[in-house]
Amino acid sequence: MDRKGTSHTAMAAATHRAAHQILEHGRIFSDPLAVAILGVDRDDIERHARQTPSSRRMRLFISIRTRFAEDSLAAAYAQGVRQLVVLGAGLDTYAYRKSLPDGLRIFEVDHPATQAFKRERLAAAHIETPNALSYVPVDFERDACGERLSAAGFDPHVRTFVTWLGVVPYLTEPAIWGTLDYVAALPGGAEVVFDYSNPPDQLSPERRVEHDARAARVAELGEEWLSYFDTEALHEQLYRIGFQRLDDLGPYEIARRYLPDVAAPVSGAGGHIIHAATA
Repeated sequence: MDRKGTSHTAMAAATHRAAHQILEHGRIFSDPLAVAILGVDRDDIERHARQTPSSRRMRLFISIRTRFAEDSLAAAYAQGVRQLVVLGAGLDTYAYRKSLPDGLRIFEVDHPATQAFKRERLAAAHIETPNALSYVPVDFERDACGERLSAAGFDPHVRTFVTWLGVVPYLTEPAIWGTLDYVAALPGGAEVVFDYSNPPDQLSPERRVEHDARAARVAELGEEWLSYFDTEALHEQLYRIGFQRLDDLGPYEIARRYLPDVAAPVSGAGGHIIHAATA
């Protein structure tokens, strides 16, 4: 994280979402504001994506995790969720690009520098902020997220959906479990979607090479990957702290569900997207 500006990885994720709209025409995940909020020329986005074909896998993963999270949110809203907390919101556009479901209150939580940059970009792109949205500045490694949310008007007694995309690998385990403990203990009940990676030694040789190269790039930007999880151990701990339903998509499940024209990998190790819910 550049303390004077936005997160490099938040910008990268937003660029991948924008490139997906151009190269794959938003086939997996449609976001009409993805290009506008970046403030980057559409041709430049396309040119860069085509010059780095190795980025396609990450572009599709980021598009899929957003689609999965929003599909899960829609189902949860139908079952009574009325609060959405977007942890590490980055340049996410959910709150701005569609008519929001009636009665849904949204809290965007992010580092103050990234949040300030986003608000500048929204203003420059003439994208309006809905009345149902509150901005909550938080440093996950230093601040008590629950206290900041309460100060912003969050009601822990209302069933809540939490998205936490592209954040977990960059945090320490104490910070991760502190947040998940808080979500699991919400008295109104909660659901959370987040992504995580298996330890590098569980990856296939091909995936390990890709992982090591990507990890080196983000480390050079000052945003090192800090945490990995064994899937079985993660599930056990999530159940232990109070989650009762889990839907975990690894590389095999992701390919089968969202990429029918791509051969599903034999190994289930790699990047995962998980939906966990309390009773």
